[in-house]
Amino acid sequence: MHLYNPIAPAWQRIVFNASRDEIKEVAVSGTRLIKALTDAMPETAWTYEYSPETFSLAELDFSLEVSDAVSAAWQAGPGRPMILNLPTTVECSTPNVFADQIEWMHRRLARREHIALSVHPHNDRGTAVAAAELALMAGADRVEGCLFGNGERTGNVDLVTLALNLYTQGVAPQLDFSDIDAVRQCVEHCNQLPVHPRHPYVGDLVFTAFSGSHQDAIRKGFAQQQPDAIWEVPYLPIDPADLGRSYDAVIRVNSQSGKGGMAYLLEQVHGLYLPRRLQIEFSRAVQAMTDDTGLEASADDLYGLFQREYLAREAPLRYVSHQLATDSTGDTVITVRMERDGQPCSVRGSGNGPIDAFIDALELPVRVMDYHEHAMNAGADARAACYVEVRVGDSPTGFGAGIDANLVTASLRAVLSGVNRHLQAGFAAGAHTTASAAVA
Repeated sequence: MHLYNPIAPAWQRIVFNASRDEIKEVAVSGTRLIKALTDAMPETAWTYEYSPETFSLAELDFSLEVSDAVSAAWQAGPGRPMILNLPTTVECSTPNVFADQIEWMHRRLARREHIALSVHPHNDRGTAVAAAELALMAGADRVEGCLFGNGERTGNVDLVTLALNLYTQGVAPQLDFSDIDAVRQCVEHCNQLPVHPRHPYVGDLVFTAFSGSHQDAIRKGFAQQQPDAIWEVPYLPIDPADLGRSYDAVIRVNSQSGKGGMAYLLEQVHGLYLPRRLQIEFSRAVQAMTDDTGLEASADDLYGLFQREYLAREAPLRYVSHQLATDSTGDTVITVRMERDGQPCSVRGSGNGPIDAFIDALELPVRVMDYHEHAMNAGADARAACYVEVRVGDSPTGFGAGIDANLVTASLRAVLSGVNRHLQAGFAAGAHTTASAAVA
């Protein structure tokens, strides 16, 4: 059973035109009536709650006087507890001032050990959550509020934000938000009020990073985060999985994003781990695409662009097949069947390994500046990805990429990808003619 009446001076004077004693009598006489009625029904376990409404605007000495008179009228004691609820009916000060008011009451209340000291913050100044947190530190035992801050005017304190703030500090709120999206959907359906996309912990965008530097930090954090370690992923105050959220929307790529976000999506969704210089090179193509479209780029959009930029670069030279052998000196001998401008041809070369032998076979001024490889998956259908940074003549370096179930084939495809990108871009003056002659 809950009884409340306003006690602040403005309500005494303007609303009720009553004295302090008359205001206190309303609270005390109401409590006595409720006590008499509930005592007459002992088969029910009653809990009594009293709220000196407008507490945050009232004089502290009068708040204490009324509260003690009410707890005496209820006869709060062993086996007969009560709730004293102190509201910021209208939020009118900084949270630390409200916390000081709570601490003042906490230290002076009669029968304190039999009273659950509660707070009921409203959000008129936008600081209800902070007021509740500081009030708990100041001695409050209990908080009243609403899911996602629903309520009169600007709403009551948001219990979701409050609970998860406590959770992130190691305090168990005893509320289950392990499927936060289901909670949100239920509340939105019942209240017909949408939750803002940037609402703390639950909004659609709260775990989403568009900024390049943020994405880079998050990607590195995920890479180093151990399953049983303290959560330390930069820019994410809580593990989204604790709330039933996936990591799918953590990083989203648009024209503001840098190489980190793009690299993360390709890693997580498509198993491509681009070396750093390739990330920088490919990010320029991503930037151009998102600038042109004005839209976000999904993981599939990025993979499609990567295919066009690197994997599908098969002109003028296209790989068909190869054979490897070893000569009497121990060098690798390679014969590669290819297509030049759509016409079948074959090249042969030798060197210290398949890539060196292939470069020799091409008879082009090609140097391999860097090489990376990794498995994309495991099992019988495993594929390898290779990334080769090449320089053709005196042109700037550029990357090629290849994917195949066979590692050597993937590396040969990567070399041709890099060479074709140079030839198509016209980086190496006269190289196309040389290539045509070499593979004729």
